Amino acid sequence: MGQFRECILSVSSSLQAGYSVENAFLECEQDMALMFGRESLICTELKLIRRGLHINISLEELLTDLGERSGCEEIVQFGEVFSIAKRSGGNLAEIISSSSELIGRKIEIRKEMNALLGGKKMELTIMKLMPFAILVYIELANPGYFDILYHNIFGVLVMTGCLVVYLGAYLAGEAVMKRMWAALI
Repeated sequence: MGQFRECILSVSSSLQAGYSVENAFLECEQDMALMFGRESLICTELKLIRRGLHINISLEELLTDLGERSGCEEIVQFGEVFSIAKRSGGNLAEIISSSSELIGRKIEIRKEMNALLGGKKMELTIMKLMPFAILVYIELANPGYFDILYHNIFGVLVMTGCLVVYLGAYLAGEAVMKRMWAALI
């Protein structure tokens, strides 16, 4: 999505310099090759757009197809907005520029959410390991401290109950993290 954002920023600059929309996309390929390399995904897509334009497929159809193939919601939306703006005669340079700003904001929000979720995942890992670390520390620092919990029926029941609660918390934490990651993607 970042490469696509850079692509439409380049297209926007070309439009402001006076290029037609189709030529702006053709010129954009050179900029993307310099930024990301000729074998990058965006250059491959721009080559497909160039080939499509040479056989008289409209740019709207090519961008719509790109959105569908990419599976990226932002690219699909951009293709739809572009099609409407081109048909209705809107200011394409301004529309493309504002679209790139929106995509940039979405990228930043995703990065922030990934950072926050990464921190929460680390906290969950620490919380999962902490009970065992405390048990090991106490056993090493004070051998025999837990003998009363493991050598009679009441102690075994209490520790089994604690283990069940721990496993429930572990599973609940994992389920919450999976839902959060799934919501982000």
